[in-house]
Amino acid sequence: MSQGGGNIPVLVLKEGTGRSTGREAQKNNIMAAKIVAEAVKTTLGPCGMDKMLVSGMGDVAITNDGATIMKELDVQHPAAKMLVEVAKAQDKEVGDGTTTAVILSGELLAKAEALLDKNIHPTVIIEGYKKASEKAQEVLKTLALPIAFEDEKTLKEVAITSISSKNINIAEDHYAKIIVDSVKQVSEKVDNKYIADIDLIKIIKKHGQSLNETELVKGMVLDKEIASSGMPKLIDGAKIALLNAKLEIEKTEFDAKINIESPEQMKLFLDEEERMLKDMVTSITKSGANVIFCEKGIDDMVLHFLGKAGIIAVKSVSSSDMEKLAKATGAQIVASVKELSTDVLGKAKRVEEVKIGDDKLLYVRDAKNPKAVTIVIRGASNHVIDEAERSLHDGLCVVRNVIEDCKIVAGGGEPEAELSKALKAFAVKVGGREQLAIEAFAEAIEEIPITLAENAGLDPIDIIVALRAQHEKADSKNFGIDVNTGKIIDMKPKMIVEPLRVKQQVIKSATEAANMILKIDDLISIKGTGGKAPPMPPGMGGMGGMGGMGGMPGMGGMPY
Repeated sequence: MSQGGGNIPVLVLKEGTGRSTGREAQKNNIMAAKIVAEAVKTTLGPCGMDKMLVSGMGDVAITNDGATIMKELDVQHPAAKMLVEVAKAQDKEVGDGTTTAVILSGELLAKAEALLDKNIHPTVIIEGYKKASEKAQEVLKTLALPIAFEDEKTLKEVAITSISSKNINIAEDHYAKIIVDSVKQVSEKVDNKYIADIDLIKIIKKHGQSLNETELVKGMVLDKEIASSGMPKLIDGAKIALLNAKLEIEKTEFDAKINIESPEQMKLFLDEEERMLKDMVTSITKSGANVIFCEKGIDDMVLHFLGKAGIIAVKSVSSSDMEKLAKATGAQIVASVKELSTDVLGKAKRVEEVKIGDDKLLYVRDAKNPKAVTIVIRGASNHVIDEAERSLHDGLCVVRNVIEDCKIVAGGGEPEAELSKALKAFAVKVGGREQLAIEAFAEAIEEIPITLAENAGLDPIDIIVALRAQHEKADSKNFGIDVNTGKIIDMKPKMIVEPLRVKQQVIKSATEAANMILKIDDLISIKGTGGKAPPMPPGMGGMGGMGGMGGMPGMGGMPY
């Protein structure tokens, strides 16, 4: 609403629409983003704490995985939702570094707020942040250390660095070996470069036993039972057929009527059906197959004949599992039993049905050079195995990143310290008001080692001063924080290493999110069609503070 000539009010927006402009809008957006970043700050690093997330249905998740926390938070504020999107993008792109990306976004906005208070225009800050981000990417490449595909020791250390902050760190060596072995198994060389599709690594969760009983199966594990009790439960030297067709008598697609006038005709009709079903089984046995996986249904009569022939059959297998079985065993998926032959069969050392608790699983073990594998997670409770699955996902992603890029950087806040030093020097060369924005970027990056120190119970000021002093020396670019001793040490001999790709994506994601939020100077909450305006973000329509983010105490009222 504005005042027209003669002080007559002019209504531009619908009645009930909330609006917040200029510095007020910017401050509210920055405040919301900072609160979301604070929510995950304490989870960073090997000494990070966990969050207990309780849904409206009473489901409980205990985790320190940034992506999971951001996904579960029912954030209402539109600017805060952007940080949730940052976490999702980071997780989807590189699988790790979500907490780091969110913390850096929040810190970039906090530093920008101080510059806004000095009357530096948002456009200048955005331009400075862009230049700092580009320079940071250049510096990261100079910090990268090469690694070979065959270097299993370093790959294992990359996995350990990723999962050391998770609840499965009590079995980190066991999990690291499983992660490296599984990713290497599904990797393929294309144009002198390795490609690892971790979607070919199937994960099955079964509670019971302990984390150390988690198993890598070089083949497939299906949450299925053998289709008939009359079939063997174990076959060694399995020859596997994959069938995308019904092993049943096909029903006609139109109404048909058969006139049967005598018992003899009925017997002939039933005999013919049985013959057709027997022919299907004959085609299977002639091909040499002794295990058959079928995507569709199987007639009871066929199951009976297959059982008599000593063949294992599994029905209603999902198409994704069929594709993984093909990758694991080398079998070809065929559309008819008539197409079955020795050439299209896959092989595995053993196929067996295994009972775990009340459930039965079908193991296809030790296929020859399988390009799809399965990890069966064991743990004391559902909460433990859920967190183990999240940790496995992060570990698989970081090892995939290193195998594909063949580049790592030291951990423990080392890249951030080196980036901060390089950006401060770069800021002086740029000069002008953008220099202040680049310096602010450099200071924001230092928040990562500061948070690592805080979460380990160390004095953050002492640590950051010692880290800066060490990085001023020549040949000290690999030095970072040892959170166990509180000393600044060379990370390379300690083998605390991370993928280069994760650090690059953190810088990209955080900068883009911060710049997008800084560019907003007007928030308009449009009235709903039902005659009632939707809940408005803080600062709009007279709602101050963080009231627009619901009712969770201690987090600005963010609801779950």
